[in-house]
Amino acid sequence: MGECFEALMVVSFGVSWPVSIVKSYTARTAKGKSLCFLVMIFLGYACGILSKLVQETITYVLVFYILNFLMVAADLALYFRNKRLDRGDMTGRGKTHENT
Repeated sequence: MGECFEALMVVSFGVSWPVSIVKSYTARTAKGKSLCFLVMIFLGYACGILSKLVQETITYVLVFYILNFLMVAADLALYFRNKRLDRGDMTGRGKTHENT
């Protein structure tokens, strides 16, 4: 029974990540995102995965931990892309370089 509640908890957290990824992708800015928060969540899922592996309690719940871990990794990657965009290190959509 405890495993079911754990799965529900991880799935509940996981529902928000696709929304966050789409928002990060379309916003093209890191403003409003917390790197510290993303890193802490990323580490939390990594610890959850390691816990399952070390304790040899590998069940279907591990799949949800891995999915969430990958989604947070994608959001982290978008954070760094957007941070570069904010600094002007990357060309934005529709922008062209002028001749100097």
